[in-house]
Amino acid sequence: MLHLRRRAPPDNQPPALRPAPCHEVQSLPLQTAARSEPSRVLWLAFWMAGSIASYIAAALAVRTLAKSLSVFEMMSVRSASGLALLLALMAVSPKLRRSVTSRRIGLHLARNSVQFVGQILWALAITLLPFATVFALEFTAPIWAALLAVMLLGERLTIMRAASTVLCLAGVTAILHPGFSSFPPVALLAVGAAITRAFSAIVTKKLTQTDTTFAILFWMNLMQLPMNLAGSDPLFFDKLDMSMALPLIGLAVSGLSVHLCMAQAFRFADAIVVVPLDFLRVPLIALIGWSFYSEPLEALVLAGSGLVIAGVIWNLRTEARARAQSAPGPPMLEKSE
Repeated sequence: MLHLRRRAPPDNQPPALRPAPCHEVQSLPLQTAARSEPSRVLWLAFWMAGSIASYIAAALAVRTLAKSLSVFEMMSVRSASGLALLLALMAVSPKLRRSVTSRRIGLHLARNSVQFVGQILWALAITLLPFATVFALEFTAPIWAALLAVMLLGERLTIMRAASTVLCLAGVTAILHPGFSSFPPVALLAVGAAITRAFSAIVTKKLTQTDTTFAILFWMNLMQLPMNLAGSDPLFFDKLDMSMALPLIGLAVSGLSVHLCMAQAFRFADAIVVVPLDFLRVPLIALIGWSFYSEPLEALVLAGSGLVIAGVIWNLRTEARARAQSAPGPPMLEKSE
């Protein structure tokens, strides 16, 4: 059987750059090593697809429920249902109960407070603007995310990464262009949501270094529930009826799944890789708005979607080449007896 053995570092390598002795020589089945990178890409694609679907489901639920509930009341349902599910899981799993312990409560509070403001702004924008406009404006977030990732996480903003992000933003600009002549002030709600979302994404990436995804979701729902209830009618639960069941379920599920998927995606790639992938929401929501809500689908929307997809593919290819170049030296093949 062939095995992959990494070369030990040269003796003249500075001690600070040498790996720990237990990792100097690593023997892995060749087949497993060959499949590790494709597996990482597939998992990243899976979690990002879940995130995109969750965002779209949340937008559709908010648009439907806005006829009966305020944005604070909708987000209260979202936080309460999420917290109830997480507590139920904790009740049957001692491991999950232990996992919510965190030494970074202050960081959780900062993330969840900013994210609370962002979700309220986003929900308001969904009720007042076309879907494509909200999602397009929201994607000014990569500008902020790229800067915050460099400042807070120490990630590198390479020329290729920056160029692919600019290409994606050019696509968003093309999608939004028909509205520039009469830019509505309410669109600033979506811009504000984009800035808060970028901060939340960067802090989530930092939290995943020490805390579990379950802990991040638990503290988010626990902290945001009283914030949402403070802005709600104390008797708003009396407004709920069976006609709201489907959008309420969609809102409740997406409230957990969108954060679960994003947190997991951050475990497989840097923030500057994950955020541009999320651009795919724009052409998808534009198509849904045109199909079911009679929102106009302009030729520029299609052109912009093409630029978005091109930027995403460019970014993925650049990251794949960068990983290949940073891999260790040529491996030695050994034949086991």
